[in-house]
Amino acid sequence: MGVVRAPGTLRLGAGAGFAGDRIDPAVELARRARPDYLVFECLGERTVAAGHARRIADPAAGFDPLLAARLRAVLPHCHPAGTTVVTNSGAANPEAAGECALREAGALGLDARIAVVTGDDVLELVRTIDPVVWETGTPLSEVGDELLSANAYLGAEPVAEAVASGADVVVTGRVADPALYLGPLVHEFGWAPGDHDLLGKGTLVGHLLECAGQLTGGYFADPLTKPVPDPARLGFPFADVGPDGAAVFGKPDGSGGRLDRRTCGEQLLYEVDDPAAYVTPDVVADFSDVTFTDAGTDRVAARGATGRPRPDGLKVTLGFRGGWLGEGQLSYAGPRCLDRARMAADIACERLVGVHGLPEEAVEVEYIGAGAAFRGLAAAEDPAEVRVRVSARVPTAEAAEAVGWEVESLYTNGPAGGGGARRSTTEIVAVRSCVVPREHVRPRVTVVG
Repeated sequence: MGVVRAPGTLRLGAGAGFAGDRIDPAVELARRARPDYLVFECLGERTVAAGHARRIADPAAGFDPLLAARLRAVLPHCHPAGTTVVTNSGAANPEAAGECALREAGALGLDARIAVVTGDDVLELVRTIDPVVWETGTPLSEVGDELLSANAYLGAEPVAEAVASGADVVVTGRVADPALYLGPLVHEFGWAPGDHDLLGKGTLVGHLLECAGQLTGGYFADPLTKPVPDPARLGFPFADVGPDGAAVFGKPDGSGGRLDRRTCGEQLLYEVDDPAAYVTPDVVADFSDVTFTDAGTDRVAARGATGRPRPDGLKVTLGFRGGWLGEGQLSYAGPRCLDRARMAADIACERLVGVHGLPEEAVEVEYIGAGAAFRGLAAAEDPAEVRVRVSARVPTAEAAEAVGWEVESLYTNGPAGGGGARRSTTEIVAVRSCVVPREHVRPRVTVVG
């Protein structure tokens, strides 16, 4: 049985809040809540830059590796119900993601139209205009690291155009998270670019839904002060939105988690610097007068968002090759385990500098379980166990390999009682930001299938 909604409203469901999110709550949402749009928000700043690194190595890669699995799981429920899937899983390769979506729909025997939104890749543009990089305060041309990618945050307009094409699945690259939800609202209700208050209200809906399970108690949970029922079966949220932007949020009845004014209040402030000026590509939203009221069990009504004209520029995420990270970890337990962990780290560091020639300042040590998360702000007690992590950011993969090698060698060459060694070598993708003029960015919508 579906979840009852108010007449004349549009239902938007949150199918994912990040690239590695669960799939079964999205299936529950598609099957039981039957949203008009099911949105998978799967793209972080580092995620898209890392996608470009994969695409360079393999031209068919660069999109979310879980896209196929998500579509296989939800399309059998979405397609018969007329639910449109919208996702930024295209990441660094929306075209290949669109082909993936077409293949998955075909394998399920579904005659599906796929709309692909591109135009966010502005690598050549930033090389031409040489913008100032926020984090360094210098022109891009003066940044020493190799530029890997540049992706502008597109807004709701190309998403609205894509859903207007009659697509069953809309795949985008870098689009502002709330715009994935705002686009369908703009299309369905005919909101104009100058309707700033309506766009602010729609941005509130997208902002609250974009992280999926965070709204229904996931990131909210604390077993003592903020208990959340049945978190292993956390239900993902949806919103019923009217033409005036008024919204009621809910989750499937009987699912785990909680949705109330407290969970909504925390998510409202998530990643927001100034609640009165939340800057997006579509509008500068004002959340300072937002109110939440109970509208039933696990139902909350949200009102009060407004908006002002959007900025002239678009934020761009810049990805750079940042060298290699090598790391090794080893655990110690029992009496004086912290002393033995410190001895192990000293040995590894001395050898990394003296034998392998790594710069001393490149090597870092953490004692996990003995105050590592506090970065020296809390004194280390005498723990029952501790895990030492030695890492180094270096220019080459060979130098990075040495880190894990030296930590692992402590099995027989270090202090007593070490165990559970792990080692890894990872290419680093560094992320920075800039702004480009909006008029130079030209989104495109292509329909296949």
